[in-house]
Amino acid sequence: MARPLKLAVLSVAVFLIGFPAVAQLADDSTPRLPNGKPDFSGVWDHPRTNDLTRATNECGSITKGCKHVPPASISFTPLGLSKWNDKASHVDWTARCLPWGYTRAWGTEYPVEIVQTPQRLAIMFESNNVYKVIPTDGTSMPASIEPSWWGVSRGHWEDDTMVVETKGFNAMTYLDTAEHAHGEQLQVVERFHMIDKNHMTREVTVTDPEYYEKSFQYTGTLARMKPGTELMEYVCMENNKWLERHLGAGAH
Repeated sequence: MARPLKLAVLSVAVFLIGFPAVAQLADDSTPRLPNGKPDFSGVWDHPRTNDLTRATNECGSITKGCKHVPPASISFTPLGLSKWNDKASHVDWTARCLPWGYTRAWGTEYPVEIVQTPQRLAIMFESNNVYKVIPTDGTSMPASIEPSWWGVSRGHWEDDTMVVETKGFNAMTYLDTAEHAHGEQLQVVERFHMIDKNHMTREVTVTDPEYYEKSFQYTGTLARMKPGTELMEYVCMENNKWLERHLGAGAH
């Protein structure tokens, strides 16, 4: 009599495995766009992640509810390991008021604002006062991309999850403030998913065969900041001690 029960349990398991989209649906309280997809618009606090390999529950600001789950492991290529160990050769261009870079900016203490339509997803970073506009209307990735600080992104929906693919980075930024390096072959895939109206997850997959032997993944939980929160003006040049030290106090 036990065998039919085992078969029934197996049948239920197969049924559930065959419908993964159920886990991809957002909470009923999630705000939605006119097309029915989740609306990520708002000002968001995110985990302060100086080193992406370390777990943290610290938000960048005073907001509660942030969390960073690090990769299970990171496996360097010989070049990647050499770069990691040779810190003396690292140049942090942020000291010259140049961009943090896309992945590193997500780990700073500065919040981000998201503005969304069915055709575009705009991410505005308080740090560097930089914005990134991501087409989500089916626009294809360019065949040829000039390497840049922030890369080129395209987004698409998988059920209620927004998947953003970015590539075309230059090699002048780091993945985080701990200075995990990358090259121009870097590709980043993010999966944004609303947990409820005030929290979302950002699952990140990093691929760079020049510096890392295999792709690795980490996940952050973002928390919506209180109503009325606005991004503040960020002007690096006003307090850039590196420029004052090397070029004189009157440097601009």
